Amino acid sequence: MQTLDATFSALADPTRRAILMRLAKGDLTVMELAKPFNMSQPAISKHLKVLEQAGLVSTTVRAQERPRRLETAPLKTAIDWIEKYRQMWEKRYQVLDGLLIELQTIQTKGDKKR
Repeated sequence: MQTLDATFSALADPTRRAILMRLAKGDLTVMELAKPFNMSQPAISKHLKVLEQAGLVSTTVRAQERPRRLETAPLKTAIDWIEKYRQMWEKRYQVLDGLLIELQTIQTKGDKKR
């Protein structure tokens, strides 16, 4: 559960979500990641540290560069967790739909008798 907590905590910030969206297109350095944001490189680095601690981003070494890469395993874990609850709620909504249809049928029969 700690991994899941760290994933959701990291995803709670819109800047971090935007960073992940950019990394989904390919590896980028800190400087490349910082370009579209109105913040300093150290601020971006702090966001990257949170993402790395959550296992969502890793750093590779390429000559003088340290590009960041999206790691999808924690996202898959979060999706699987969410999917379990989505299925549970889907079943509950189906039961409610059945009850609504039953109530509408009863009401329609009652209206016809009048």
